[in-house]
Amino acid sequence: MQKASASAVHNRLYRERLRAAGGEEVLFQLPRETIALLDELKQRQGLRNRSQALLQLIEQGRATAQQTT
Repeated sequence: MQKASASAVHNRLYRERLRAAGGEEVLFQLPRETIALLDELKQRQGLRNRSQALLQLIEQGRATAQQTT
């Protein structure tokens, strides 16, 4: 029971640090093809994780949308 409690505290502190840095943890369900695309982009760009790859794609889409308006 103590192990589960320590894990819950660790997760809570992690999420508090994320929020303090202006971020938030989100869980997505994506098709395998999309995950493969994120993994490929992550590897090609030398990114640390899928979140960075997803953020990069979102920022590119945002930039494109702003150019068309």
